[in-house]
Amino acid sequence: MYGERYSDVEKDLIERAAQVMPGGGFGNFAADIVLARGKGGRVWDESGNEYVDFLLGSGPMLVGHNHPDVLAAVERQLPNGVTFFANNAQGIQLAEAICDAVACADKLRFVSTGSEADMYAMRLARAHRGRDKILKFEGGYHGMSESSLMSLAPKRLVNFPMAVPDSAGIPAAVSDNILVAPFNDAEVARQLISEYADELAGVIVEPFQRLMPPEPGFLECLREETERHGIVLIFDEVVTGFRFAYGGAQEVYGVTPDLCTLGKVIGGGFPLAAIAGKDEIMAHFDKDRVGEAGFTFQVGTLSGNPVASAAGLATLEILRRPGSYDRIQATGRTIMQALEQNFARVGIPVQVIGHPSLFDIVFTDRPVRNYRDFLVGDTVRMKRFNTLLRQRGILKPDSKFYMSLAHDEADIAQTVDAIRFAADTMKSEL
Repeated sequence: MYGERYSDVEKDLIERAAQVMPGGGFGNFAADIVLARGKGGRVWDESGNEYVDFLLGSGPMLVGHNHPDVLAAVERQLPNGVTFFANNAQGIQLAEAICDAVACADKLRFVSTGSEADMYAMRLARAHRGRDKILKFEGGYHGMSESSLMSLAPKRLVNFPMAVPDSAGIPAAVSDNILVAPFNDAEVARQLISEYADELAGVIVEPFQRLMPPEPGFLECLREETERHGIVLIFDEVVTGFRFAYGGAQEVYGVTPDLCTLGKVIGGGFPLAAIAGKDEIMAHFDKDRVGEAGFTFQVGTLSGNPVASAAGLATLEILRRPGSYDRIQATGRTIMQALEQNFARVGIPVQVIGHPSLFDIVFTDRPVRNYRDFLVGDTVRMKRFNTLLRQRGILKPDSKFYMSLAHDEADIAQTVDAIRFAADTMKSEL
């Protein structure tokens, strides 16, 4: 049954989607909404309802929807060709810009999705080390490959370092080559790296895992221990790259990995991602340098296509302008403060966790340091909170607010008002 906000057009589209797509959608966001257009920090659905947008395409639209400079760059490229499956000037220039910005990036290779980037990063580590095992952290998201979908969101909590598959269709043998540790526990990570040093190809970590920042010394421990044993350290910066700072999380936290993966922001809203890192590891993509035995085969039909590269170049130019990151983070701090103050005012315990560019609340009175801490949050309350925000014209993912450069004072005021409304309503429902 549809609410009054649905137009006949949107209802028809939702019903048609249910006939041709499993679950009625693309597998991403909720299937009960069909978005029609976006501008700046807002989107509109097919019924004409307007929302302040904190979904932001799951993060790529850091400078906002339809930024005129990004559109102009794309429009200049379109008459000259959409894709070539060959080198192009825009892709080369974007590679140069990324290598200039990111501390670990001597070289890079483009792909189309973050999932591909993470898959290839792990494959590079295996090629470079001649070992098979990868250490990851429980709750860490590294895309859709079989190795990545181990202990992302395990329903069954097992002893570390055992890995639990998160999806049907993953061969049982995959778990033999994945070790799992708790995020933010430097001592456990140190012990596992030391114990399995002769078997480990790499350690992959989101330096900021989902919404949880690293505790002081944690990333430094990973760097120290992997370096000690010659193990490849991979930072998954698909989310944090160019979002936390122009140089990403590795700039903010002052720890440089051997490889990193990038996505979302670097394509300016178009499909584009990358693996970047030290020259001697990236060399495994070059058969002439490493020979047949060390060669890591990689191709992609749309990798580095000129349209996405042009959009990415324009996006990075916008982010380099003075004050861009200050503005994004000031918006985030205002909304984080509104979350803290309003739920404290009504006596509902919450933890506001994250970074000013990417954050949310967890309905718990306990600190949230890792995946198992996150599980204690009240998911029923979280769902209710998101529903109430949407009633007030705020669109966000299930578990995060993405900030953008385009969010303005009116967007912030509407969001703060919606948070106040949600807190008051949830208090009255107790």
